[in-house]
Amino acid sequence: MSEPESAAPAAGRRLLLLAAKLSVSIVLLVLLFRRIDVGRLWMTARHASLAWLTAALTLYFINVLAATWRWHLLLDAQNVDVPKRTLLGSFLVATFFNNFLPSNIGGDVIRISDTAKPARSKTLATTVVLVDRGVGLLGLVLVAALGATAAGNVHHSAPPIWPVWLWGGFLLGAAASVPALLSPGRVGWLLQPLTVIHPEWVGDRIDMITTVLGRFRRRPSALAGCFGGAVFVQTTVIIFYFAVAYALHLNLSVFDLAVIVPLSFVVQMLPVSVNGFGVREATFSFYFTRIGQPIESALLVSLVAQVVVMVFSLSGAAVYVVRGHRIQN
Repeated sequence: MSEPESAAPAAGRRLLLLAAKLSVSIVLLVLLFRRIDVGRLWMTARHASLAWLTAALTLYFINVLAATWRWHLLLDAQNVDVPKRTLLGSFLVATFFNNFLPSNIGGDVIRISDTAKPARSKTLATTVVLVDRGVGLLGLVLVAALGATAAGNVHHSAPPIWPVWLWGGFLLGAAASVPALLSPGRVGWLLQPLTVIHPEWVGDRIDMITTVLGRFRRRPSALAGCFGGAVFVQTTVIIFYFAVAYALHLNLSVFDLAVIVPLSFVVQMLPVSVNGFGVREATFSFYFTRIGQPIESALLVSLVAQVVVMVFSLSGAAVYVVRGHRIQN
């Protein structure tokens, strides 16, 4: 079978998967918009405060700077020297890919590609990005647990999301992560069955993974700083959403946003929609109705915040074009 013939079924499967994701996004959005007054929604969006939307945009930039610093901290712990300015450009490009490509892994591919050469190992660059993702997820769940605890005290009723679930998730994630860092060799042992696929190639990558984890074990301050940075990143994202809500003249508690924003990020990780559209709005709507807020408010906060993020991510497109021009020269 020739290469074009073998590639055709794979391309067909990708198109079919994209069509399924697009269908989920469209169906969910249609169902939600049928339950609201679209005219009133648009009127509220038109009267949003530009000053507060600009403040939200600034907060998102601070968020990106913090996320870039966190990434640099992990690379430095692996003795990989990449200028912060280069990492910032890569992160901006990754943000653009995440928001304008029908996949939430496109940005990670950019980050791995940009650091594989200075790291002299694609496996090392990939492991660092995965550790960054994992630590970020722990920080996200911690912030959500704190928010759910505070929101429960504010509402004086059955909480929309029981804090014990989130605290349990955080403790479970921490319990699974700590042994991997304390005993990298055990991780390598657990991955050994994969060597049946290709003993030499897979074995080399398992060795690299255990080496990377060993370096992190010797530099616990880097992981601690990364976790603190993750909590800061999630906090600034919540304040970003609060600024968007304030711009829309909505009366929302920052504690409720501290719950729903992280949870919406977790739900968007499920590969069932196009860039989280529809699924994200359904998650916001579910939570907002539980706290007595109208679905219009949920859609406004979710969609307007996403528009602001997409506008910001266009800076990544500019960086991508400039980088391509420099490479050609």
